[in-house]
Amino acid sequence: MASLEPHSLFLTGLERIGLPYCITGSVASGVYGESRQTKDIDLIVLLRHPDISKLQSVFPESEYYLPPNEVLIVETLRQTRGMFNIIHHASQFKADIFIASRDPLHHWALQHRRRVEFGDDFQIWIAPPEYVILRKLEFFREGDDAKHLRDIRFMLETTLDIGRGFIESQVTRLGLQAQWKIVLEPGPPRFPAT
Repeated sequence: MASLEPHSLFLTGLERIGLPYCITGSVASGVYGESRQTKDIDLIVLLRHPDISKLQSVFPESEYYLPPNEVLIVETLRQTRGMFNIIHHASQFKADIFIASRDPLHHWALQHRRRVEFGDDFQIWIAPPEYVILRKLEFFREGDDAKHLRDIRFMLETTLDIGRGFIESQVTRLGLQAQWKIVLEPGPPRFPAT
């Protein structure tokens, strides 16, 4: 597993206040497949309006950029796609926080997250591989970045307990059939015609 040292700047606080979270994005795909260096971490967090003060208590303004209270309230109340960033001033490492509002896939990920040992005395929550794959398929659809296809293929090759039935049902629900077909084709990835 890649070093989580910079990312622990964010994980330690979330663990301390007990907000349900899980790591996703390239850090999670690195746990299940090929590790890649990144200066940010993507987190799904179950954050509600009453939890904002807890969040502010572990990410103090003297050490972190956290959006103003009004922004956090707006983002927690969004029906879909609520998100914000936390930035550690000294290192400039960043956490992209995706709020598990009414997105059923976010809630599924939190219900099926996996506890992973890191070092002798630190445990972290990782999104299940199925969730990571589905989100990377969405990112590929939105931006045609081949790194997402590479991450997915490594995960499929190296992680034994991936629920392909669940992935395929969600591929259909989310309209990701073209992207999934490209992942499953042998050889280098071919991009869909635009």
